[in-house]
Amino acid sequence: MSSQPVQGLPLLPGSSFRDPTKTAFHRSQTLGYKNGFAFKRLPTTGIGGQRLHVNQLSPAELDELANKRPTLTYGQAKQAPPSDFIPAHVAFDKKVLKFDGYFQEDVPISTEEHFRIRQVGIYYYLEDDSMSVMEPIVENSGIPQGKFIKRQRLPKNDRGDHYHWKDLNRGINITIYGKTFRIVDCDAFTQTFLESQGIELNPPERMIFDPYTELRKMPLRTYVTPSDFDQLKQFLAFDKKVLRFYAMWDDTESMFGENRRFIIHYYLADDTVEVREVHERNDGRDPFPVLIRRQHLPKKLAEKKGPFPTCVLEISDQEVLEWFTAKDFAVGKSTTLLGRSFFIYDCDEFTRQFYQDKFGITDFHPVDVRKPPPEEIKQEIPPYNGFGFLEDSLQNCFSLIPQAPKKNVLKMLENDRKVLRYAVRMESPNPEDSKRHFVLSYCLATDMMSIYERPMRNSGRIGGKFLAKTRVCKPGSTTDIPVYYEPADFTIGATVEVFSHRFIIVDADSFVLKYMEGNLESFPPAVVQSMRDHFAPRQAAAEAVKRLASDEPDKQELDALTEQIQEHMRRHNYLPDSNMQAAFLQQDKDGSGLLSREEFCALCDHFKVPVDDPLFQKLIALCSHGENQIRYPNFLRVFEG
Repeated sequence: MSSQPVQGLPLLPGSSFRDPTKTAFHRSQTLGYKNGFAFKRLPTTGIGGQRLHVNQLSPAELDELANKRPTLTYGQAKQAPPSDFIPAHVAFDKKVLKFDGYFQEDVPISTEEHFRIRQVGIYYYLEDDSMSVMEPIVENSGIPQGKFIKRQRLPKNDRGDHYHWKDLNRGINITIYGKTFRIVDCDAFTQTFLESQGIELNPPERMIFDPYTELRKMPLRTYVTPSDFDQLKQFLAFDKKVLRFYAMWDDTESMFGENRRFIIHYYLADDTVEVREVHERNDGRDPFPVLIRRQHLPKKLAEKKGPFPTCVLEISDQEVLEWFTAKDFAVGKSTTLLGRSFFIYDCDEFTRQFYQDKFGITDFHPVDVRKPPPEEIKQEIPPYNGFGFLEDSLQNCFSLIPQAPKKNVLKMLENDRKVLRYAVRMESPNPEDSKRHFVLSYCLATDMMSIYERPMRNSGRIGGKFLAKTRVCKPGSTTDIPVYYEPADFTIGATVEVFSHRFIIVDADSFVLKYMEGNLESFPPAVVQSMRDHFAPRQAAAEAVKRLASDEPDKQELDALTEQIQEHMRRHNYLPDSNMQAAFLQQDKDGSGLLSREEFCALCDHFKVPVDDPLFQKLIALCSHGENQIRYPNFLRVFEG
């Protein structure tokens, strides 16, 4: 902060005063950006926010104003606006000059080549005058290729100069980091650009290729050894014709050895032999398909003269006296291939036909080498120990981890909560047991039965559950073939034996008869008829009680009597009064349909109804309700129609 001295006072401490109106003491910003470009501007305010009245214009602008001449008529001539400035990185963005060239590299340690020609592409980037050298990748060259020199400004000489696009042309050599590159050609864009800049291009040159790479592209020379045997004729005649033999290798003499099956293929085209292994399911061996690859197999070898091991020598005609041929394989004989004895027990149909045409062999007798099946051991089910259900205990004999026996889910869904109940009496020599009352319940969903004893006062027995839910076998059935009680076994008077206790069925629930009539195909006709006979008196009594409770006359009897009375009135020419029904309804104050006997007789006398007639006496008896009331709606039906 600064302070201004007061006029006439010395510039001493305490003699100057601070201006309270000045609060900003920073320097004004002189740099700015416009349209993405930075530019300089003159400050308009000084330190403390005081406005500057001098140096508002630059010296060049002051000179221009001083040299201006006043115009009289048309004003000052307008100058054309300068063209917009375009930077190089925008004008030459993504514009690259490409030159094709090569360089020669010495190969001092190879006997097949002394030098190598490596083709390259030289790229010049106009936006920043940088260059890069790329080498195209050649397959199987064994040389790391691709980016040879990364993008950068490449030095031209020791004085610090760099390569410019004016230094590049066709047919010239350029040296970059000690390597001399020969430029032979360029692309069309490069040629157009250089010619537009006034550079005269040299004629293009032919690209030089690497002689060793071109040599490798040539096919290898093959050498054919002359022979008396026409192998071409054999190949053309027997191509894709193979003899197939089925053999067995008996290796039981060695430790952990076994009999293993193989297939021997003999290729007639070149007399080679192949041995393939036959894999069986769960044989415990890795799936290697080939035991002996396709090759010429020696039958007799020459005597070994030197101590050198023959296992590492390449077998040729000098070491082999005889090779395996088609005549060395026969069905029913053993053949030793590379130290293994294979017993041939069969062949395919093509092999039989070939031996018959070639050697005249017709007696092919296949040998049965199949192992006899092991003796089946009958599984013996141990006797039932009495614990749990019979089906649950039987599952322990079938698997190490027993599974729950399967249930008839459809039957359980159809018969859910359906139970047949019977009243049973215990058959016992003890007379006290005859007074005990039991209820046998049969669950249709699970075929289980349970027995419940009704508690009786002062009987000395608690009562309650006598038998929990379980399946009960019939007398005489065994644990091997159990026969359980079914709904058809329960009839009135039948005896049910449950774990040495005998029960006699004396009664049943009404649902039992309903279920039997709904499933007649599951019950014998005798069982259904006996159950109907048992419930017939009960049903008749129920209907009688119901009729008495409702006090309604029999409809059939009432209809018959009504017809008789109407016929009787027609014979005697009796015409009923039309106001009769209205009079009876008017007399019935509460609308109950009942009238007292005195009121009823008074109305009948008023309308001259012959109540003394026997038929009318019978009708009044049917319409009577109690001792002193009569249902008049049923009585008036006679006079309708």
